[in-house]
Formats: sequence, C-alpha cells, structure tokens
Amino acid sequence: EVQLVESGGGLVQAGGSLRLSCAASGFTFDDYAIGWFRQVPGKEREGVSCISKSNGTSYYTDSVKGRFTISRDNAKNTVYLQMNSLKPEDTAVYSCAAGTVGAGLLPLLYRYWGQGTQVTVSS
Repeated sequence: EVQLVESGGGLVQAGGSLRLSCAASGFTFDDYAIGWFRQVPGKEREGVSCISKSNGTSYYTDSVKGRFTISRDNAKNTVYLQMNSLKPEDTAVYSCAAGTVGAGLLPLLYRYWGQGTQVTVSS
C-alpha cells in the first residue's frame, strides 16, 4: 500500500520555524520526485517546493524562496521542508506528493498524495 504521511505541522508565531516531514512507503522512493503543496479553503492548491529523484535539484515558488528549504533522505524514504521566517500568509494545509514525470510545481505531475498537515502562523 502506497502511503505518504506528513508530520511537523502546528501553530507558530510569525517569524518562527517549522520542519515538515513526509514519510513514504509502498513504492520505490528513489524513483520519484517529491513535491510539497499547500491549500487554503476556497483557493487552489499551490505548489510550494519540489525535489528531483536523482540529483536532488530543487525548485521553489517565489513567495518562499530564501525562507524554505527542501531536502530528501533516500535511506529513510523521507523528504523534509524546513520553513523559516514564517508569515501569516503561509498558513495552509501542507501536503506532499510523489510523481515520476519529473520535479515541478504543478499538481498534475504527481501520482500519490498524502493527507496533509496543518500549518498555522499567527501574527
């Protein structure tokens, strides 16, 4: 059974940090790019960051560049999203996803999805 399980969300004050984890199982992790997405009720899902399967090339949406860092540990089948200098507008449900097409910030590139973890940034 394919599973992607996010953890690490929570409530933090503006300027604070959180590290999200995405633990994968049920598929060959090394063969998949992993993306992080976020969604606020009433708005479309937004690609935040992604990392390629091979050389670890990463991409970020403009609003998080310089604040968020994505990394992967293939030995642990886990991808991390370090989020620093958090802002209230970062508040959302964050989900990770896995896909074989290639790294990118479009949801359609990803086949498997986790349930998400809530991140709330207070002002």
